[in-house]
Amino acid sequence: MEDWQLDFEWLKTRHQVKDALNLDELPDMKGILFLIGVQELGFRKPNFTKEEKQDLMHVAVCSLLEPEGFFEFEGRDQDGWPHWNQIKPFSIKGVEPQEKLLQEKIIKYLA
Repeated sequence: MEDWQLDFEWLKTRHQVKDALNLDELPDMKGILFLIGVQELGFRKPNFTKEEKQDLMHVAVCSLLEPEGFFEFEGRDQDGWPHWNQIKPFSIKGVEPQEKLLQEKIIKYLA
């Protein structure tokens, strides 16, 4: 996907999430990763701790990158949280290229 296409699709995706959740502002990547993490977790709690919120973003990243062969689903723990094994190193260096990959994966996930 060319940069302009990714920028357009990413903005469109952010607007779709904003509208679907009736938010006042466009969500950023962390907010969207949190939402995907909750979806992949499969259950909600009234309040997640700061650590659980970070874990939910990790759940989202693993879920999004599993089809690329970076992670393999291991199973769920006794509390129902999913776990993955990293099966190949993440070779994309730099924040911008990593964000672009995640944006592409989020767009496909939410399509």
